[in-house]
Amino acid sequence: MTQMMQAIRYHEHGGAEVLRLEQAPRPLPQTGEVLIRVVAAGVLPIDWKIRKGLFPMPVKFPVIPGTAFAGIVEEVGPDVSGLQIGQEVFGRSTNGTYAEYTTAPAESIALKPVSISFEEAATLSGGATTAWCAIKNANVKPGERVLIHGAAGGVGLFAVQFAKSRGAYVIGTAGPSNMAYIRSIGVDMAIDYTAAPFEQQIEEKVDFVLDTIGGQTLEHSWEVVKHGGALLTIAGQPPLEQGQEEGVRVLRSAIAAKQDLIDIAELMDKRIVQTEVQAVFSLGEAEQAHMKSEKGHGRGRIVLHVGNK
Repeated sequence: MTQMMQAIRYHEHGGAEVLRLEQAPRPLPQTGEVLIRVVAAGVLPIDWKIRKGLFPMPVKFPVIPGTAFAGIVEEVGPDVSGLQIGQEVFGRSTNGTYAEYTTAPAESIALKPVSISFEEAATLSGGATTAWCAIKNANVKPGERVLIHGAAGGVGLFAVQFAKSRGAYVIGTAGPSNMAYIRSIGVDMAIDYTAAPFEQQIEEKVDFVLDTIGGQTLEHSWEVVKHGGALLTIAGQPPLEQGQEEGVRVLRSAIAAKQDLIDIAELMDKRIVQTEVQAVFSLGEAEQAHMKSEKGHGRGRIVLHVGNK
């Protein structure tokens, strides 16, 4: 008999109202996978973009949204080593995380430090991991000038701290309410993008731009990157042709490996890096969580509290 669980699902693309709390079959871990009892799930902007049908990717309905999670190992599938039932973990799943249970490859999971909460750990996949891969991919060096757009956001706040840990001079853009916050996490030059165009506020060109906004922000970023510098955007397709014209390396986003998760967890455990939970909603409040995420301009990551420890 199939075991059931509570999960958020949608049966068609649309607004946040298509999200429904339903009974769904509990997944079974396949070879190389573990079953996770989800305690918290991260709400990423890509979750609602997929829900709206804005991403050119095949979707099989009904969909359980979400990729980021923190939880407890409930069951270990065949050919899995290094993970045991009862361990507290975090990571990434492609099988949906807005649910009481999810499955994930053992290679996409790391042990959660005891020093951070499940809600904090749920902000790491798709937030810290995206920022980590970007800073590593750009090979940021001491003394380099790094511009991070959306420095208070779920990716930006980690990128600031990772760049600072490498000795970079960090410029960050944010709204006026987040100026003090981004300075507190290491931004050397805080730019209020509502005061004047950011490109007019940067006098010396930068070595690397991490764009988390897209649109006009990305378009104007070319003006501030050095010839031979690098740019990475997580807000759409990387503009490779323009990079060639400008003499700028256009980098691509990467998916974090298990060792990346372990390294991030160690920095969190040592309090070298901190996260920010913007808001916590219950599983049944996924609609409200998506509506809040779509408004943008927040600080940190929105999280769903799914189950108790």
